[in-house]
Amino acid sequence: MALPAITPYPMPTADELPANRVEWTVDPARAVLLVHDLQNYFLSAYDRQASPIPELLSHVAELKKEARRLGVPVLYTAQPGGQSAVERGLQQDFWGPGLPAEPDAAAIADAVAPEEGDTVLTKWKYSGFVRTDLLERLREQGRDQIVVSGVYAHIGVLMTACDAWMQDIQAFVVADAVADFSAEDHAMALRWAAGKCAVVTSTRSVFEGN
Repeated sequence: MALPAITPYPMPTADELPANRVEWTVDPARAVLLVHDLQNYFLSAYDRQASPIPELLSHVAELKKEARRLGVPVLYTAQPGGQSAVERGLQQDFWGPGLPAEPDAAAIADAVAPEEGDTVLTKWKYSGFVRTDLLERLREQGRDQIVVSGVYAHIGVLMTACDAWMQDIQAFVVADAVADFSAEDHAMALRWAAGKCAVVTSTRSVFEGN
């Protein structure tokens, strides 16, 4: 099964966000910003000129700018192209062979590409914590908060936020800096995160007051 063709849909607005169960706030001394799987291959499922992609890329770029201003480390996850069946594991059954062995497909979108000092982690499963050293990096840096942006909201973004919670790392899902297969999937991911494992916030609010 390949990626679906994703019909444009509006990015959620602040008044459409679910109520959070917790009142965590981001502390730049404790946080990292994660840009999750914003590779050309995953964005190719969208019309990149139509919502939610222009907003997604603009908001992630804004988050990166704010993170740099505040001294918040910026990390990326990116899946490698040309994975073997062994490397794919059960993802092969659900999603087929994944990224082709083409540099452009695996590249992170130019608008939010890594800069000097950023870290790119090779990612293999839904969660950014599985088969990576993300957790070790957080521990080494004394960071226990993770601000999550990227695609897809109801898959890797949500699984990464949930894994963070299970490691006692506070997760913040930026509602208008993630995108999904549909407005329904996007909304479901935000509801589940807000109710079970994270604070759902917005690009404008996440670093507010810092």
